[in-house]
Amino acid sequence: MLATRLSLSFVLASLAAVAYGAATGPLNVQTNEAYAANYDDVKVPVVLGVMSRCPDAVLCETVFDRVVERVADKIDLSLTFIGKPNVSEPDFGVTCMHGPEECAGNVHELCAIKYAPTQRWWSFVQCLNFKGRSEIGKPETALQCAKTTELDWENSGVGACAGLDGSGKGEEGVRLLQESVAVTQEMGIEKSCTVVINGKPVCIHDGTWKECEGGHAPKDFIKQIEEEYERLNQSE
Repeated sequence: MLATRLSLSFVLASLAAVAYGAATGPLNVQTNEAYAANYDDVKVPVVLGVMSRCPDAVLCETVFDRVVERVADKIDLSLTFIGKPNVSEPDFGVTCMHGPEECAGNVHELCAIKYAPTQRWWSFVQCLNFKGRSEIGKPETALQCAKTTELDWENSGVGACAGLDGSGKGEEGVRLLQESVAVTQEMGIEKSCTVVINGKPVCIHDGTWKECEGGHAPKDFIKQIEEEYERLNQSE
């Protein structure tokens, strides 16, 4: 059922990537040289369905860091967040499984995705994870990681989006979170972390790796991405 819903929701996956990368164009992790060389290539959409304080998401993003190193110039990478819409929630309008701090962490990451180049926002996410799950969503953690990864919090748009004080309660960021949760539900993603490659769920980590027919090691994800890239860019 999950695979069917996700296949039917390929367009939504693409929209998720566009929505959170609108300010910076396609979500490509690549050098200027690689971008110039592959300008006309079709990149493989890769979406990770996550929750910022979820241990499965942290593990999954750590594994995927090695994937990004190898196929950065062949993917459009994005995150989509799991939560429950809740109009009575005063700060975010969303209930996050690991508490309001997770909602704030989600906002930090969404704003970075929207306003920073992919290499920068991905490094920012990795920094947050390195600080520890209990620190994600705290203003000081976001501000420290912005400094560590040279993400210009005040002038890039990230801070205005998430809250210049690092609270994660900026109006734009909260709206991005609500939109992301809605997209995640439409895609049928229920487990953090769910790996979606070109609109197809290929693996889930929920306590352990599940439904990973193609494997769950970095080399396995790299192979699947390489195959999709070749398929998408076959000469007619």
